[in-house]
Amino acid sequence: MSDIPDEEHVESRAELLPEEAAAGSDDPHEQAEVILQESEERTQDPEGTAAESVQTSTSDQRPS
Repeated sequence: MSDIPDEEHVESRAELLPEEAAAGSDDPHEQAEVILQESEERTQDPEGTAAESVQTSTSDQRPS
């Protein structure tokens, strides 16, 4: 699978969640691309990205 998310997923994710809309976004499309790309990286390499993400790591694995 490519690290670049497909346009359909980007467009879907670019629709801001209520909390994102409240915070504002200068470029929802770009934000969606980054979010989906980082998600794909965590999916493809959970061990390698564990320390970078609270979603895929335990508190022991995160840098202090």
